[in-house]
Amino acid sequence: MVDKPDWTFLSNHGHVAVCLARDPEGRLRDIADQVGITERRVAAIIAELEAAGIVSRKRVGRRNSYTVNREAKLRHPVESHRTVGDLLKAIGE
Repeated sequence: MVDKPDWTFLSNHGHVAVCLARDPEGRLRDIADQVGITERRVAAIIAELEAAGIVSRKRVGRRNSYTVNREAKLRHPVESHRTVGDLLKAIGE
């Protein structure tokens, strides 16, 4: 078993966005397991990503389908000249 690192280069917001880009129909439970946070925190992060225009949600039957806005600019001044798509491309998504 691999120990969980003390820190990572991406925030939980970044990790959730990557998970949604990989699996647009991903369940909160599965995303929470992958990121290592609670389902409640995933839901809050998705709401924040939606409010920022980075993620949109569409209801499909009883499930949600998410679209990541790859044209959205990254938020921190250091990387604000780049897009979410640039980040996803850099990590192979």
